[in-house]
Amino acid sequence: MRDFTRRTLVKGGTAATAVGALTGPALLNWAKAWAQSSPFKPEAGAQLSMLRWKYFVQSEDDAFVKIMEAFTKATGVKVTISRESYEDVQPKASVAANTGAGQDMFWGLYSLPFLFPQKVLDVSDVADYLGKKYGGWVPSAQVYGKGTGGKTWLDIPVCYSGSLMNYRISSMEKAGFKEFPKTTDEFLAYATACKKNGTPGGFALGHAPGDANAWAHWCLWAHGGNLVDKNDKVVINSPETAKALEYSKKLYEQMIPGVLSWNDASNNKAFLAGEIHWTDNGISIYVAAKKDPTKQAIAADMNHAYYPIGPVGKPTEFHLMYPLLAMKYTKYPDACKALMAFMLEADQFNAWLIASQGYLTHTLNAYDKNPVWTMDPKTAPFRDVAKRTLTAGGLGSVGEQAATAISEFVVVDMFASYCAGRTDVKGAMSDAERQAKRIYRS
Repeated sequence: MRDFTRRTLVKGGTAATAVGALTGPALLNWAKAWAQSSPFKPEAGAQLSMLRWKYFVQSEDDAFVKIMEAFTKATGVKVTISRESYEDVQPKASVAANTGAGQDMFWGLYSLPFLFPQKVLDVSDVADYLGKKYGGWVPSAQVYGKGTGGKTWLDIPVCYSGSLMNYRISSMEKAGFKEFPKTTDEFLAYATACKKNGTPGGFALGHAPGDANAWAHWCLWAHGGNLVDKNDKVVINSPETAKALEYSKKLYEQMIPGVLSWNDASNNKAFLAGEIHWTDNGISIYVAAKKDPTKQAIAADMNHAYYPIGPVGKPTEFHLMYPLLAMKYTKYPDACKALMAFMLEADQFNAWLIASQGYLTHTLNAYDKNPVWTMDPKTAPFRDVAKRTLTAGGLGSVGEQAATAISEFVVVDMFASYCAGRTDVKGAMSDAERQAKRIYRS
């Protein structure tokens, strides 16, 4: 594995330097050599199209474009990239799967491949190749790649986007805390004090696939609630879920008005505008603040922390997995596999992680040593999100049902309806139970 050290990759400490590492002749020479020695040989005349989630960090996308360009120059395979907000990737992938026509590859959220598992390409050979070469896959990535107990890899779990607590340091200290709260009880006290001080926060309660699903599942799991048990039996209607709902209502009362309609961009805008002082998000708020000369004070005054621990006594975080799949209908399956393998090879993946500035987190153990995790202390908490996260099925399996429950916002809507006062605890749980039983056919 090529040694991308701090000196070679982060000289000057900028993402631009990492992008620059992907533009020189060294990378192209390596890519050409890789194409000759790789076990994955694209078909003659192959051309690929990919629909990916729309970037939140510009330097990440800039680096990604360079990677695609290097792949094309080395293999002759033209790659056309389209971008959509990640809530729009899933419906377009589903239509393509049902009609047998569309992009060759889709790069979306959570357990997307398990919405149509019979329609995606088996990429077990690519996963085995990468796992053996780069220290193995973290356990959660294996679940997202194969499903619970599965043997066939339906996708390559490229990376996570960590969803952690973003907070203003000065507001935390004004609220009487020397460090970010570590328990749910402390967090509620912190949120209450922040609102009293005129520095409230907020979590998305609209159909925000990333931010809303992340915090709602954390809250449910932190109090011992679960949508299903280990046998995929629906168990959402429980005393533990009731406790989670009651806690969320108390927390909601300390939030800024309007969170019921928030999407995944809303909290970013509110934080950067100084309207909120805590939320859950990736590192994109911090990256945007550092880049904007008018937001330097916010960048200096903010930090990141893990979610507080609830009554269950252990982390219950839910981070955003980005699986990359190829459709069975593609005319160029070998080219798809070659591109997947190329994307995660160290000679460009290391630089891509640097360029993402902590927004993306690796799923192969070898990349624990990437310099991005030590460049800036405010980036460090994101390093281990792949190892801390629970998966989309919670206690249950990662499969079509779990993917459907996520995409239909079953858990999010349960919290939103109760927090908004549209129903009581029993009604909210009953509605979620009914939806879940339809999905899980129980």
